[in-house]
Parts: sequence; structure tokens; C-alpha cells
Amino acid sequence: MKQTLFDKIWDKHVVAQVGNLSVLYIDKHLIHEVTSPQAFTGLEKRGIGVWDKTKIVATPDHNVPTLNQHLPINEPLSRQQVDKLKENCQKFDIELYGLLHPYQGIVHVIGPELGITQPGMTMVCGDSHTATHGAFGTIAFGIGTSQVEQVMATQCLLQAKPKRMRITINGKLKEGVLSKDIILYIISKLGTGGATGYFVEYAGDAIRSLSMEARMTICNMSIEMGAKGGLIAPDETTFEYVKGREFAPKGEDWDKALAYWKTLYSDADATFDFEVAYAATDIEPMITFGTNPGMGIKLSEKIPTASSTESPESFKKSLAYMGLAENQSLIDLPVNYVFVGSCTNSRIEDLRIFANYVKGKQKAPNITAWIVPGSKQVEKQAQEEGLDKILAAAGFALREPGCSACLAMNEDKIPAGEYCVSTSNRNFEGRQGPGARTLLVSPLTAAKVAVAGKVC
Repeated sequence: MKQTLFDKIWDKHVVAQVGNLSVLYIDKHLIHEVTSPQAFTGLEKRGIGVWDKTKIVATPDHNVPTLNQHLPINEPLSRQQVDKLKENCQKFDIELYGLLHPYQGIVHVIGPELGITQPGMTMVCGDSHTATHGAFGTIAFGIGTSQVEQVMATQCLLQAKPKRMRITINGKLKEGVLSKDIILYIISKLGTGGATGYFVEYAGDAIRSLSMEARMTICNMSIEMGAKGGLIAPDETTFEYVKGREFAPKGEDWDKALAYWKTLYSDADATFDFEVAYAATDIEPMITFGTNPGMGIKLSEKIPTASSTESPESFKKSLAYMGLAENQSLIDLPVNYVFVGSCTNSRIEDLRIFANYVKGKQKAPNITAWIVPGSKQVEKQAQEEGLDKILAAAGFALREPGCSACLAMNEDKIPAGEYCVSTSNRNFEGRQGPGARTLLVSPLTAAKVAVAGKVC
């Protein structure tokens, strides 16, 4: 029987079937300080331990400051959560990549860069953007706190099998169009609920042409259109990226793993529950204007009218929050904040794109910019390549790793009423701080705005 890539991985990990639910074995479990405390408490109350501590990767990311990480954390709640993760990892003998550890960073950045993320795996985390790891041909998805406890206790998860969707993009991308623009374009077409109930496979020569880091950006935002997750079939680009990394297979183990990984693709006649295709040439640099990632337009377009949407009242409410109007162009909109970072766009390629554009230019006087690497490894590489010096010469500073201004859960918050051009993944009301107004873009568009001081 012909199978999709998703079916091949899922079926290989089913331990048992309970009615319509599968008991799914989980290869890797990523944990951070936000969704793990209750799970650890649950284990203690039950008097049970962790099933396999070697399958857990732990690091703080959401609550950490991005300046002066060698000092105690100022915010009491943030400090408490980070300290609790350390305490729980010590109690259950789990290795922790804590603050100042050379492997510390955002969970969805350190997994791939350390070679922990590998094709054919099942991976979970108490974080919705776990879909990022699907770029390697993995089934990766976010779970709730009670499920975090379940995986810790059993290394398995009770799950209903999602339907399969394939999104194909063929053709050559226009100059200046990045993977962030691709996924924002897709979500603007399908809407925030367009992939609900599905696991998405991204395919087509435009996807194949992308680097691994660009593919991660696309899979990362699968959740923003309601999907359970997203994945891309592994190929030579994937194998080359994984090879030689810290926790990647070595020697004979590599040869064996590679042989298996090369079987991971959707068979030619495999059936998907839903398919959609887009032309790469139709995609342009994108920007969001509303309060969900589906409210996106090309930079060359104007904001739609409420009457052209499915929920006019909700649409008007969103525009009112954003201080924008129907039929308005965002070009020349004054912006005072720029954020480059998050699990979507904080990797070395993202920093290179930003630095390459601002090199020889100067930050606009009105701009406050937070340039935040996704991990200590990314920070180190940026320094070795001299990106920090390029940024400094242009008036920017490279901060320390963490989730930062992606969400209002640490010290990096956007003030109420201010616009922030952001490379993160969500633009919900208050996402970057109470009253903050978020415009999602690619790192290249963010760099242009940081220099111009306005949308351009």
C-alpha cells in the first residue's frame, strides 16, 4: 500500500491501538521552564519517576532575560520558573542546559543545531511551535502539561491520528522573498483554521530549494493555520545539515541511520486527504496587519475591507486594536520597535540576512531594536563571523539567547500602543506586551524597517 511520509513515521511508532486512538512512542521530549513544573509535581504525587531521562532535553528559554544572564533574574515569576526547572532536573537526574551553558537556547533552535533532531523521529514539547522540527522529516507537535507528565512517565502518548494534507509550491521565488514570506502567504490564503485536524507535508521544488533553517521557519508556523504539525521529506540538504553535529549518529550508526532516512518520502501514488498548490512566483514579501497570522498582505497591497472577510465585526475589532483602517497601505507606517528573534527566525542565517542588509548603514534614530540569537551556539557563531561588529557599527546590539519579545513572558516587552515589526510567529492582542501592536515580517523586511524607521 502506498503511504505518505507522515504514515510511514506514525505507523512505525504505534505501540498499541485503543479504539480510534494510538499509543504513540515518543523518541525525544523537549522541556522548558513554563510547561514542565506541573508535570514534575504530578510525577511526585504519583510516586513515580521519569521513564527514560536520556530521551529528555531540558533548557530554559521563555522566561530568561536577554541581557546580563550572569546576574540573578530580576522578574520574580521568571526567576521562580527558571529556578524550578533547575531544581526539578536535579531531583529527577535530568541533564539541563541552563543559563550560560554552551548548549542553552530556545528548545526549537538547540534541537536541530545539536543534531538531536533527526529524520523519522517523533518529538513533542509543551510548546505549540514544536512543529519546527518537522523540517527534518519528523512528526513533531506541541502537547499540554498533562501530556508532558504522560510522556515523562511512559515515553508514550495517546493520540488520534490526524488527517494528511499536502501543500505544494513550485517555481522560482522572486528576489527578496524568504521562507517567512512563504508561510505568511500560505496562512493568508488558508486562514488560521484552514489546516485544522491535519498534519501538513510541504512539497515542491520551491520548498526543496530552501536551506534547512528556512525550512524550519515554514514548519514552525504550521500551527498558525490550525495544523497539528508540518513536515518536509528529508533529502541531501537535510543529511548534510545533520552530519557531524554533536548528537548525530557517527560511523556505522550514521550509515545505518542514513539508509533508513532515505526511505522517508511520500510514495508516488500516496493519497492525501486534502491538497493545495501555489505558484512561487505569486509570493512577495509579506506583512501582517491584524491580530492573527492569517491577517497578512503583500507589502505592495492594501488592507482589505471588512465586507470582503468572513467575520466583518471581528475584522473591524482587530483593525481598531491595531490603529489601522480598511484600504490602508502600510508603506510609510511609522514604527519604533523591531524584533529579530524567536524560534521562527533567530538562527544564524536570519542574523546574517539582517546584518548583510544593515552593513554600512545606520539604525534609524527612532528605532529600538532587539536582535536576539536563538541559542548560545548561534551567539558564538555570530561573534566568530563578526556579525556582532557589523551590527554594532550600524547602531545595533546582539543580545543573549532566549524567546525574548516573541511573548510577554520576560523583560523584553513592547510598550502599549507601539508598533513592533517582528520576525516572531504570533501577532495576537498583547502577545508582545499589553497593548502592543505586532506586524509579522521576514528578517530582511525587519532590517529595512530598522534602517528606515518605518514600513518600507
